[in-house]
Amino acid sequence: MNVGTMPYIHAANVMVVATRASASQIQSLTRFAVALVIFAAWIRPATADQQQRSFSFQVPKNDSAAAESLASKLTALSPRVNREEAKLLAQCAYATVTKLRREYRMFGTPIFNNFLIYHGIRKRGYCFQWAEDLLVALDALKLNSLELHWGESNVGNWRENNCVVVTAKGQPFNRGIVLDCWRHFGHLRWNAVTADEDPYVENQAYAQFVRARSAPKAFGTNRHVAFQTTIKASRKSDD
Repeated sequence: MNVGTMPYIHAANVMVVATRASASQIQSLTRFAVALVIFAAWIRPATADQQQRSFSFQVPKNDSAAAESLASKLTALSPRVNREEAKLLAQCAYATVTKLRREYRMFGTPIFNNFLIYHGIRKRGYCFQWAEDLLVALDALKLNSLELHWGESNVGNWRENNCVVVTAKGQPFNRGIVLDCWRHFGHLRWNAVTADEDPYVENQAYAQFVRARSAPKAFGTNRHVAFQTTIKASRKSDD
């Protein structure tokens, strides 16, 4: 072998080694990237499940079957509805309404309870207050496949009622399910918007107002219900 050609052979060998090393590094990086994608896909639903499991609600035993039925009804709204989210919302709704019933100390008929609030014998429990408190509690769940709406009927007269309406994400208001407490003496009742005895319509502005205040006892607009003429923008003494 010509001594003069040895540097060229050595350089060629170095290039081959470098090329093989680069190929090995590329393969390693590719394997790492694939593993990273698989891990991310695996951990994302686990994280969502973990977030859902962080909520725990005490549903009264006599409401357990009703909560299961509500979860099934919510799941049936759309194939896109997550069953676990529907179950979580139903449990939260029943647990929240039970808690509010104790706090509001409901007595007599809804109208009579309004009479007690109007005269200062009870501090809270108007129809819109039930809906506000329930909306805030359900909003805290941060659901992805279900949406919450503010529903109202007979606005401005003694028959006015407010409620929370639940739809699948992206569905119109009239496809939703009414969650109502006030009309049923502080017990949660639900049915389809289109099947309800009251003609509910959506009020997006008031839902935004409630969310912006992020407090169940936050008032800021005048609402007229039986035995109540106006609610001042300033917070009442019990707030």
